[in-house]
Amino acid sequence: MTNWNYQLTHFVTSAPDIRHLPADSGIEVAFAGRSNAGKSSALNTLTNQRNLARTSKTPGRTQLINLFEVAEGKRLVDLPGYGYAEVPEEMKRKWQQALGEYLQMRHCLQGLVVLMDIRHPMKDLDQQMVAWAVDSHIPVLVLLTKADKLASGARKKQLNLVREAAIAFNGDVEVEIFSSLKKMGVDKLRNKLDSWFNDLPGIVAEEPETEA
Repeated sequence: MTNWNYQLTHFVTSAPDIRHLPADSGIEVAFAGRSNAGKSSALNTLTNQRNLARTSKTPGRTQLINLFEVAEGKRLVDLPGYGYAEVPEEMKRKWQQALGEYLQMRHCLQGLVVLMDIRHPMKDLDQQMVAWAVDSHIPVLVLLTKADKLASGARKKQLNLVREAAIAFNGDVEVEIFSSLKKMGVDKLRNKLDSWFNDLPGIVAEEPETEA
């Protein structure tokens, strides 16, 4: 199995919606989560790059779909955060529309990493995200972030509770703990991404029809 070098990951583009994304081909793995779940920190830790994904003291600043390329045809996608953000309603609606379109219409989306604060996991929107992926036959890795905020006993208890809750989704859903600060769970995240990038069939972009 190829072990991809995530340190070589580089930024490709930011897009307000799927119409501004590159060709729908290859394999994309998307990172989704509430605005304060630590998506940007997780991406920076995974790639060992301090500023690959921007982190902000104000949750909800990620307003665009951000694409990063690991290798040719293998991409990571940072989706707009959902929930929490103190932003105007119209802007929130635009984000949700962009998020929904990407999830439903981007065929090269082959895996979903859903990040949840280990102290507040499985909120309604988190559950909707996981349920949607299962319904679409997309494998899910739930990362319980900020795991360093809990003592080891409480951490293990939360992990077991969320793993138990995940069974009810009746799909390919794995749950692991993660901490950007303490580098917990980074190897497990890399291994899961390796398996998705190696084992899942890449999507070939459709050729535009030409008139005879």
